[in-house]
Amino acid sequence: MALEHIKDKYIKEAVPQMMKKYGFKSPMAVPRVLKVIINTGFGRLVSDKTGDDLKKTEQGIVNDLMMICGQRPNFTRAKKSISGFKLRQGAVIGAAVTLRGKRMYDFMDRIINIVLPRSRDFQGINPESFDKRGNLSLGFKEQIVFPEILPEKARNVFGLQVIISINAKKKEQGIDLLKLMGFPIKQ
Repeated sequence: MALEHIKDKYIKEAVPQMMKKYGFKSPMAVPRVLKVIINTGFGRLVSDKTGDDLKKTEQGIVNDLMMICGQRPNFTRAKKSISGFKLRQGAVIGAAVTLRGKRMYDFMDRIINIVLPRSRDFQGINPESFDKRGNLSLGFKEQIVFPEILPEKARNVFGLQVIISINAKKKEQGIDLLKLMGFPIKQ
């Protein structure tokens, strides 16, 4: 049901209004959300751990991301060694998930209706969070703002970055599109 809600809102409300405002000749020319990327780095959580502790920490983070996204994350590895950060080339330093299609719309619906209202002191998305191509980048300090994660069972608290990738040509188009889809953006 949630998928139909946000996708229908895009098709029935956002597309006609974007066509009218920006003068697009075809509905296919209207910008759309391409993908949602959820990314976390856990270098600090695993930097001083070895063996079993390391595996348990990585597995806990992966399990939390799987519950949040509904999809197994890919590990990101260090490209080169940096002794100041106790980092070795090829060591796992993060995890990322790319959502498209139904999962993407479900995730955006949860962000709009559950996660952002649950965030502490949230007053709207700052327009400065958009890049020059209209992509939105949100940061969450704790993964426990997502309803799937129980705070008392969370072994490690880690931050997340959520990037909503849009094929817009300008920042204003991306802002208007997400505003029409229901994202609470400050004026």
